[in-house]
Formats: sequence, structure tokens, C-alpha cells
Amino acid sequence: MEEIDWVSLRAAAQAAMEHAYVPYSHFPVGAAGLASDGRIITGCNVENASFGLTLCAECSLVSALHGAGTPGELTVGETPRLVAVSVVDRHGSPLTPCGRCRQVLYEHGGPGMLLETSGGVRPLRDYLPDAFGPEYL
Repeated sequence: MEEIDWVSLRAAAQAAMEHAYVPYSHFPVGAAGLASDGRIITGCNVENASFGLTLCAECSLVSALHGAGTPGELTVGETPRLVAVSVVDRHGSPLTPCGRCRQVLYEHGGPGMLLETSGGVRPLRDYLPDAFGPEYL
């Protein structure tokens, strides 16, 4: 896979953020990910009056990873994975995902998935060391 274009990935996250449904917190978040099949996928946060049912942008991103149709460059039976993810606030500034979202991203990107945060680009294992994953089941 070629070099990751973080500027474009962040711009895609910012464009997704424009679609956020945030009538309660007024804190829109957008996420964009580079998938292992070459697609750029996006998601935004979607709030709910029952606050516990709110969907974070990262959850929307993972849903799009699997629900967007036929993956591009994968072989039959191969599951798409997240290679790199950028999450942004209303100003386009990188955000670090919450703990729940780190776990969701781990399941669909693994410890080597690259994550852009305000501290720079680092692998997910730096943000979720010794993570519990499917290999334990």
C-alpha cells in the first residue's frame, strides 16, 4: 500500500463531520479511514435523546467499512481492515478516540492500525496496549 495522505484523510473526516447529528452536545465529530482494499470511508457522530444510544463517529466509520458494499481490492472471503484513521472536531483538529472507540477500532484495524491524533501519527497499540481481541475467544 502506498504512503498515507493524511491531509486528504483529515479533509474527508472534516467533510463527514459536516453531517453529524448533534442536537444535544453540539460537538460534531467526523472520522475517515483508509481501508485495506484502498477505499476511503467516513463516519460521523449521531446523537440520541437516550444518551447511551449515541453513536460515535468511529462506530459509524466501522459500520461503513462493512456496509458499503463490495470491497475493492480484496480476495473472496477476505475481510476489509482499517489501515489508517483520522478523527476530527468541528475545526478539523485531530481528536483521540475514547476508550470504547479504541476497542472498536482495534477489532477492525488491529494494533498496527495508524491513528492520527494531536500528538502525531502512532499505531493503535500505543493507545490501547495489551488490548483484548478476538484472538482470546
